[in-house]
Amino acid sequence: MALSPAVAPLRTTPTQSTTASAAAIRVLVADDSAVVRGLVARWIGEAGFELVGTASNGRIALELMAKHDPDVVLLDIEMPELDGTTALPRMLTMSPSVQVVMMSTLTTRNADISLKCLALGAVDYIAKPESSRGVTTSDTFRIELIERVRVFGSARAKTRRPVSAPGGHPVAPVPAPAAQPAPASPRPATPFTLRPKVRSRTQPRALLIGSSTGGPRAVGEMLEGIGAAALRRLPVLIVQHMPPIFTAVFAEHLTTRTGVQAAEGKAEERIEPGRIYVAPGGRHMGLAAGPNGPVIKLTDGPPVNFCRPAVDVLFKDAAVVFGAATATVILTGMGSDGTHGARALTEAGGPVLAQDEATSTVWGMPGSVARAGLAEAVLPLPELATALRAMITGQPA
Repeated sequence: MALSPAVAPLRTTPTQSTTASAAAIRVLVADDSAVVRGLVARWIGEAGFELVGTASNGRIALELMAKHDPDVVLLDIEMPELDGTTALPRMLTMSPSVQVVMMSTLTTRNADISLKCLALGAVDYIAKPESSRGVTTSDTFRIELIERVRVFGSARAKTRRPVSAPGGHPVAPVPAPAAQPAPASPRPATPFTLRPKVRSRTQPRALLIGSSTGGPRAVGEMLEGIGAAALRRLPVLIVQHMPPIFTAVFAEHLTTRTGVQAAEGKAEERIEPGRIYVAPGGRHMGLAAGPNGPVIKLTDGPPVNFCRPAVDVLFKDAAVVFGAATATVILTGMGSDGTHGARALTEAGGPVLAQDEATSTVWGMPGSVARAGLAEAVLPLPELATALRAMITGQPA
């Protein structure tokens, strides 16, 4: 996600052991900074990926993309001639399956543009250090970048298709690997066991959401599907792995999309129905009992599951404050943040739902909850909205 402890959990530092699996992943780097292009190109090679080219602007990036059919494009927002925002839709028209990760420095403007790019089809974004020296010395930036290339490139590399050049001329397809014998049976889905549903359910007093990679788009779509009428019945508390600045802009986007007031949570703020509270980037958001009802608790403690804010922090507090009176959902994201908190919520009697593998950008967080047997349902994103609306309103789905 971005450069701070607010990022999604990244556990793997690229090593020689990853080279074999990385070799098939083709990467294009587009950034107007020669320093960034040079460093990222070197990191791509050291991780064992195939660098198909570097570009100083969007026009050159489109030309290289037409020639080389990359699996992943690392795309800077601000570039001369043709910027990343303009180049993105053209790239997706040329190759709808290409995985585009936006790169930008931490500014309010860039945060707003990055989130709009996610809505247009970019799979993720990553925050660059503000200076060339910061780029050179930041291990966090390097590790995050390489992990995203690995995650997004792996699946796409197996299903490359021909792309069209800007002039409409087809590009020769990438040679397919030698034919392999068909498996005896289809590859099974990742196995998991559902938790039995509670027959007499407590009416939820709060909706809890945890998400990471792919989350901004998924959260917005799901909340819109639930609908403003249902959302106004209870407070909505969200932990989305994001850096500072981005979370404030994310909240603004949610307000526009849902028609329900959304903002970063503030310390000691009393939570109220009909409000959406987003954990501020770089701080843990939890809950505490206040004299007039539950209040927001913000802390600067160490990262949990490599994350700050962490989903587990909110979920564990909510299990104490609300008990069974919660509706909880884990959406797309890397890692396993939220699993321990989901266990606390289920032990308190609250229901937990998880996004399914097919509609998740990365089935890490929801997959971890599902495999732990903590989810009473694992559903596609549109069905999650329907199920949650039914929980909130008490009406059949």
